[in-house]
Amino acid sequence: MFTGGDILEITYNHEVEGSGTLFCKSGEDGTLDMGGFRTDDDAASLASNGKMINKINRVLGSFEATIAWDMTDIDELDKLRKMAASPFLADWTISSISGAIWGGKGKPVGDLKGNTNTALISLKLAFEGEVKRIA
Repeated sequence: MFTGGDILEITYNHEVEGSGTLFCKSGEDGTLDMGGFRTDDDAASLASNGKMINKINRVLGSFEATIAWDMTDIDELDKLRKMAASPFLADWTISSISGAIWGGKGKPVGDLKGNTNTALISLKLAFEGEVKRIA
């Protein structure tokens, strides 16, 4: 059996901003890229003798999800903004309803914008190296 579904929570522990929990919107997609080494997907990656040019590069792990935003109390947007601007990485865990838990050291990246109508934030986390399966 294959089980997918909601991300139950995302936790962080940052040496300056402290620790906390982020909650994802139910029924929304989450996208996990475990990172590591990738082989280039280029149909022209071959030499004139027909042999493959095997180009392998390292990529960051990442996770993308839509999280809830408590604008008046916790203010996840402000916390994420501060962590994105910090030179320090946080420890993160991502817990799925399937029972799978992933983790790694990383930080929020890209544009951080909160939707004031839906009280949601589109979040992308980038990880140093690979995202590891914890459970």
